[in-house]
Amino acid sequence: MTKRIDLTEGKPWKIILAFSGPLLFGNLLQQFYNIADSAIVGHFIGKEALAAVSASFFIYYFVIALVIGIGSGTTVVVSQLYGAKEYDKVQRTFSSLFIFLLIAGAVLSILSILLAKPIFLLTNTPKEILPLAILYFRIYMGGTFFFITFNSVLSILRGTGDSFHPMLFVGITTILNIVLDLFFILFLKWGVAGAAFATIIAQGIGMCISLYYINFFHPLLSLKKKDMVFDKKLFVRGLKIGLPTSVQQCAIAIGLVALLGIVNSFGTDTLTAYGAAGRIDMLITQAILTLSSAIAAFCGQNIGAKKFDRIKKGVHFAMWLNIAFSLIMLTCIYFFGSQMISFFTADQNVMRIGKEYLLITGVFMFFHGAMNVYNGALRGAGKTLFIMLTGIFSLWLIRIPLAYWLSAEFGATGIWAAISLSFLIGFSITYLYYRIEIKKILSHK
Repeated sequence: MTKRIDLTEGKPWKIILAFSGPLLFGNLLQQFYNIADSAIVGHFIGKEALAAVSASFFIYYFVIALVIGIGSGTTVVVSQLYGAKEYDKVQRTFSSLFIFLLIAGAVLSILSILLAKPIFLLTNTPKEILPLAILYFRIYMGGTFFFITFNSVLSILRGTGDSFHPMLFVGITTILNIVLDLFFILFLKWGVAGAAFATIIAQGIGMCISLYYINFFHPLLSLKKKDMVFDKKLFVRGLKIGLPTSVQQCAIAIGLVALLGIVNSFGTDTLTAYGAAGRIDMLITQAILTLSSAIAAFCGQNIGAKKFDRIKKGVHFAMWLNIAFSLIMLTCIYFFGSQMISFFTADQNVMRIGKEYLLITGVFMFFHGAMNVYNGALRGAGKTLFIMLTGIFSLWLIRIPLAYWLSAEFGATGIWAAISLSFLIGFSITYLYYRIEIKKILSHK
């Protein structure tokens, strides 16, 4: 078990860097999983296949958003119980979540397979990729239980203070996914079906490895028959914490699907570029979210310890990190944006559109990062309702309406501009609220 870091002692910048490092590595490793999958599909099958995978991803995210949110609430409960040394309740909370996932995974898989075609028709998916998107989605969703169980187990392990084994298990599944992708696509010629099977098999093996570790090596957790109990009280406790996150994730997921409908109206090349550039953007966003998570933990611990002066120091350092990161990434996009997209496809038009997406959003990357730094500080102070409302407002009342309007005037470029402007407006609202709340916090000195 890894050593925990006390965020209330030492120089804030050193503590934040030490805490962020392992988090960032694990998050980037998990994103590389998705990037490698898309790159192999784009190069060895074609841009239509990559577009089909991209279209499936956003819909898949919507389908599992509710379950993932509930799982995150359970993780918080596990972390609290572990810190309170109530180890018997840790086990009951975990087994309750697992029983829920068994049922939820089966229901989601069946509904997704049955409703796949109507869902893709509803999002205006280009006709030339519709059969591929439906095929990939149905196979992928058949393995929903593997995905949600594997990721929930990793979260629970982190909640008990173990960050090494989750990182190890993700590494194993990443390598497996790449090997199986190449085998199914290059040697068996299964196309997008091979990519889907590679992912669910890798996730299934990852789930089995993690569950084997829990059953035979973890001192607290077990899924043996005698330990499989459903504790309604503990599950409801996790549900109460996780439900706001679920609502936010579902609202965001529906918004992303709505945005996908706008992107789809511009054809396969734009959808392919959106998917490829979105993978790069997601990698960048993981670094931003990692910094946000580190600040949330830093502020939470220091508020609890009543060391309020450290909060402003930590946030200021995080902002300097955000400025440096934004400038570096914008420079890389300006000079190497086309090469980044070429990792997924060699199509020149797709590369042009993808680079345009990265450049426009890259100019506003600072505001995206700054918004998440302040969100992290507010989350550490327990102001999660504001974060949820701001996230939904920025997406549904700013990004999507602007995307409809600007895309009618400027084409796909207008969509990228709408995404960027939503960052700017979201940052402005968050900054003003942070200034109000930080004064309240410091007044308690």
